[in-house]
Amino acid sequence: MTKQLTAWMQAAPMALVLLAFLVAPIIMIVIVSFWGATEYSIYPAFQFDNYDFLFGSPVTYRVFFNTLKYAAITWLLTLLIGFTVAYFLAFEVRSLKWQIALFLLCTIPFWTSNIIRMISWIPFLGRNGLANSTLISWGVIDEPLEWLLFSDFSVVLAFVHLYTLFMVVPIFNSMMRIDRSLIEAARDGGASGWQVLRHVIVPLCKPGIMIGTIFVTTLVMGDFITVRFMSGSQRANVGRLISNDINLLQYPSASATAVVLLATVLIVIGLLLRVVDIRKEL
Repeated sequence: MTKQLTAWMQAAPMALVLLAFLVAPIIMIVIVSFWGATEYSIYPAFQFDNYDFLFGSPVTYRVFFNTLKYAAITWLLTLLIGFTVAYFLAFEVRSLKWQIALFLLCTIPFWTSNIIRMISWIPFLGRNGLANSTLISWGVIDEPLEWLLFSDFSVVLAFVHLYTLFMVVPIFNSMMRIDRSLIEAARDGGASGWQVLRHVIVPLCKPGIMIGTIFVTTLVMGDFITVRFMSGSQRANVGRLISNDINLLQYPSASATAVVLLATVLIVIGLLLRVVDIRKEL
């Protein structure tokens, strides 16, 4: 009994923090999502008008499709880049000092603000930017490429730049936990490099891949600043819908959209957790 009481007392501070700063705000958002609003006021009520409008508008489905599209493409690219970088650091770099140095080198861009790193792409990708100027000077193109900036390409590029490290770290952590004797045994058994990668390294890295996937997908689905700036306000995702409603003081509508987005993210995470048990990594 004393041990149980001690355990509860140890968990109580963190439980109270989560209750006050996570659970309570979510409950408030859910409650407000059922309220009503006019152009000049918000009134408490229990009605489904916000959800009816949300699910009855074709814009909602296009925006959610855009959000999932950005998340899927960004996940795939960050996975390819993150796995490659993590593999190089874990298996190609033999010295621990060099591993630490190169890993810290990967984190240097993250010492600055996300917005600064994102905006830095605009003069590079612009019509008269460095990318177009270089391609024209090399004779690759005759006129500037319009799709480099303020397009889906620039949005995804910024997402990949911002969130690749969130894929590198958990995969690298998983790879560093792999017993090297397993790899040596596979090679002694005649396995090729591709077979070792496919049947030994990738299965043992699944928890890290899933953690990175959860990080990247949730961050992309909730990000609206990147979509706004890098698309020139020509594209939209769910985050932008919420931001626009807040700017118009339509808090019930914004809350309803946030609840649906939260449910979507939780469903995605739930499906991922059914595929891989990430508790092995925690």
